[in-house]
Amino acid sequence: MGSIKSSLFISLDGVIEAPETWHFDYFNDEMGAAVGALMSEADATLLGRQTYDEFAAYWPQADPSDPFTEQMNGAKKYVVSSTLEDATWENSSIVNGDVVAELTALKRDQNLGTTGSATLVRWMLEQGLVDELHLLVHPVVVGSGKKLFADGAKVPLTLINSTTFKTGVLHLVYAPAKSEA
Repeated sequence: MGSIKSSLFISLDGVIEAPETWHFDYFNDEMGAAVGALMSEADATLLGRQTYDEFAAYWPQADPSDPFTEQMNGAKKYVVSSTLEDATWENSSIVNGDVVAELTALKRDQNLGTTGSATLVRWMLEQGLVDELHLLVHPVVVGSGKKLFADGAKVPLTLINSTTFKTGVLHLVYAPAKSEA
């Protein structure tokens, strides 16, 4: 049985938008190892439409000496979108229609990772599809921007692991809370 693990950079005030403007001051070898481990555990990457468009515009032309470039370009990618007609980035396929059924089928025999794609992550949490939510909480208040947890369904989670990096970033790992039936 596979899984879906979602990871996001997030500020103390819950902002996930434009991490390139506040995240890099806190990136170090510890965070690189955590992100790299999540990427290497995944058989494929799930992306929402907006993140796919941003990544597909960047990674094919990225510096080939960056170790993430080959990993991002070579990885199998599934784009969850009802509007994308052609996924042209190397190794990309579109998931649409009955997305819950398609993602459930994909995770039967694959480990899927989600990077970014906050709208998709929020929706998958509400659908009970996420097995682990990895939040890399940065010790910065950004002040404004898109938040991960906007209005939506209540989703109980259980903290299963936490690590504090030397930069003050917290790597928090949550799983769906077990219902008390």
